Amino acid sequence: MTARIGVVTFPGSLDDRDTQRAIRLAGAEPVALWHKDKDLHQVDAVVLPGGFSYGDYLRAGAISRFSPVMETVIAQAKDGLPVLGICNGFQVLTEAHLLPGGMLGNDHLHFICRDQKLRVENADTAWTADYTAGQEIRIPLKNMDGRYVADEYTLDQLEAEGRVVFRYLVSGAADEGYGNPNGSLRDIAGITNEAGNVVGLMPHPEHAVEPLIGSGRTDGLPFFTSILKKLVNA
Repeated sequence: MTARIGVVTFPGSLDDRDTQRAIRLAGAEPVALWHKDKDLHQVDAVVLPGGFSYGDYLRAGAISRFSPVMETVIAQAKDGLPVLGICNGFQVLTEAHLLPGGMLGNDHLHFICRDQKLRVENADTAWTADYTAGQEIRIPLKNMDGRYVADEYTLDQLEAEGRVVFRYLVSGAADEGYGNPNGSLRDIAGITNEAGNVVGLMPHPEHAVEPLIGSGRTDGLPFFTSILKKLVNA
């Protein structure tokens, strides 16, 4: 049976169709989910895509967190449903308290769009099993409010429990995709919850799944093959 992965569309979502395409390329069935519908339609996993939901008014992700669909996503994520939040989706996950910390405006106060070098820190989550710990990848990044922050206790806890999933690579020329692009504390680009079923990151893996479009690389495809294998082997 083909795994079904839902992709939520909020008002202002930009990358929902790209995410659906990435899921299809990985071999799963993408299922469009509307933010006002509490029913997840029996999907096996959910992706909250990038964009500017509700125009990022009030605070990025703060309004989407109260969309009817999130009531179900939050409840089922706590019961083990795999959930991936990409960029704005990561912001929604922090606002929903499915992931700790929060997102602030980039420290340079400018929107940034570039290919970004990352190091995989945790390859044991539902969404990263097809990577290896320490692997270096390049994935497109585009955000205005991408600075990950948390108190020192939370940061220490994330580090101690191995819940930092991706880190920005800072050694190298900035024009080659190195460097902390937004001032995120401890160069954190992505994190996971304690169970490893909820992952959020700022870069966009759905834009790096085919050699002929997007970044011209396929470094993002393992996100979607990882969850497919987990679902098939569950």
